[in-house]
This record gives sequence, structure tokens and C-alpha cells, in this order.
Amino acid sequence: MRKSAEISPWYADGLKFRCIQCGNCCAGAPGYVWVNTREIQAIARQLDMSPEQFERLHTRRIRQRQSLLELDGGDCEFLVYETDGRTHCAIHSARPLQCRTWPFWESNVTNPRAWATSARHCPGINNGELYSLPIIQDALRRNADADLPL
Repeated sequence: MRKSAEISPWYADGLKFRCIQCGNCCAGAPGYVWVNTREIQAIARQLDMSPEQFERLHTRRIRQRQSLLELDGGDCEFLVYETDGRTHCAIHSARPLQCRTWPFWESNVTNPRAWATSARHCPGINNGELYSLPIIQDALRRNADADLPL
């Protein structure tokens, strides 16, 4: 009998995802985009400001952690809407780990139903490139190592 750790997850054959720049993952209900010191420094550098200035102007403290600010309604303040309906991230090259690993969050891959629920809000899920099990597990591991409650 195999140990539970050896049992393949339901997504063992991989999952498809392609970002279509809809912005749904960066908009909507209020939430948190967690940033650590290294991410704050990288984003501040991209925006040509000091980390202290960035932290003061663009983050909020939630207990012992920092989160990016949101606009009224929950949209990330760095989400830019284009005239053609697409979006882009103003800090894309320095975006936090949480953003880099979407949609491969524990809450999204818990079971097929959770994945299907996420797909209702993200038209890129189940489309495009097939991500292999090791890539998905790496994203999950990086989020866990960063202690991201996703």
C-alpha cells in the first residue's frame, strides 16, 4: 500500500493555462497581495523610488505582513486598463511571487471543483499551455515556503 504522499494529485497530467490579460486575477473583491522586503525593493527599484517611499505609498500593514494597496472595489492599484479591453500590470517584471504563480495556488488546485470554480473567473484556465506536474508543484512549494495563504 502506498503512502498518501506518494499518491498522485488529481492534476498529475498537468493543467492548462494561458494569461489573456483580462485582469480578473488582479481585480474584483478586496483581498491581499502579499509582498516581502525583497519584492518591495524590486518594485521600488522599477518605479525609481526608495523602498521606504514605496512601502509608505503603496502598501498596507496587515498584522506582521505587508500587502499592496487596492483601489476602491478591490482592483490592484498597479492594474492598468487598456482601451482595447485588455489589461497589463504596471509592475509586471517585478510583480510579487503571489502574482507570478497564479493560478497554481493551493486553493485553486485542491480538487477539480476548486479548479473549475477558478476557471469561471479566469478565462485563461483550461486554455493554452499545458503546465506539467513538476512546474505546478514548484509554484505550490514556493508559495508554501513564502508562507502565502493562498
